[in-house]
Amino acid sequence: MLDAAGLWALFLHCLMLSLLAIGGAMATAPELQRYVVVDQGWLSSADFTSSVALAQASPGPNLMFIPVVGYAAGGLPGAMAALLGMLLPSTALTLAVTRWGARHRESRGVKAFIAGMVPVTLGLLIVSGALLVQPLRDQPVALLLMGGSLLLSWRTRVSPVWLIAIGALAGILGWV
Repeated sequence: MLDAAGLWALFLHCLMLSLLAIGGAMATAPELQRYVVVDQGWLSSADFTSSVALAQASPGPNLMFIPVVGYAAGGLPGAMAALLGMLLPSTALTLAVTRWGARHRESRGVKAFIAGMVPVTLGLLIVSGALLVQPLRDQPVALLLMGGSLLLSWRTRVSPVWLIAIGALAGILGWV
């Protein structure tokens, strides 16, 4: 359980991450992992990955991994500190920028900014995926399932629910 200083530090770190969350909260996973696992030692790498996987398996936005990681590090106060830290600045900034962007959506600068953010977002998501695969690198069945899921998601219109169900079945059967 985190003390008051740890909760404050988690809140402030999530506050900073919120402003860097280009492409969504999942893009902050590598930095959050570095902070809570490597720098602070609040969680192990496996605990971090399990927290993210649990949040991703549940219905709801990708942001849900933030309070789950906070909970794993500091219980309910940790979940609240992480979630509030992640939501406050991004919500205020999103509201202001959206209003401004709507008024200036046809300007050359806004169009260039949007086009430039596509590769940045893609790169951050790829790094997040690579980080989450690390604990599974010695489990070939898990890697095959992830690769197959990626290929099916990319090339077909199969519902992600079926891919999650197949992964859950593989886990239940002890293959992963």
